[in-house]
Amino acid sequence: MKGLILKMKKEAETDHLSKEITHTSNWIKNVVIGCNFCPFAAKALIKKTVRYVVIKNLDFKTALTTLAKEFEFLNANLNIETTFIILSGGFTDFLQYLDLVDKGERLLSKEDYDGVYQLASFHPQYLFAGSNENDPANYTNRSPYPMLHILREDSITKALENFDDPDSIPEKNIDFAKTKGIKYMKMLAASCIAE
Repeated sequence: MKGLILKMKKEAETDHLSKEITHTSNWIKNVVIGCNFCPFAAKALIKKTVRYVVIKNLDFKTALTTLAKEFEFLNANLNIETTFIILSGGFTDFLQYLDLVDKGERLLSKEDYDGVYQLASFHPQYLFAGSNENDPANYTNRSPYPMLHILREDSITKALENFDDPDSIPEKNIDFAKTKGIKYMKMLAASCIAE
């Protein structure tokens, strides 16, 4: 009976999570941490210091307003390590999304957050310059939804102090993805959104 109650409680807790948050959480666990793309992501997930914000049917103004509010939220909530702004229902075009990232970077600077926060970019159609659609390396930055990821700059600095050769991380990630191949990376990405 106790096991059944615990199971029902767990199901009730996950019911309030949107599918976007569930899919993103799966992606962080299975891809980002599972492939060791970010060697310090597991700590934030274990400590439950990751915040998810889902915005739907959005435009540039809504996305940038949300980004500005998240900077303020993180200022007031030092116990939150990082925020994923999940752009559900918009910015599916990768070039339009890159324009948003550029505007987000400019907003970060305009609000005097250089050196305080950093933006990372993830998108389902992510393409590195010079790569093609079927290059498995793109999956190091491909996510279930377009996202703006806000990181605390001081946390990155602290984490990198204990990491040998942090400049090699992107290269190692690309090597891993290429070694695994396109079929494996596609399958792994698809598993994150499987119902």
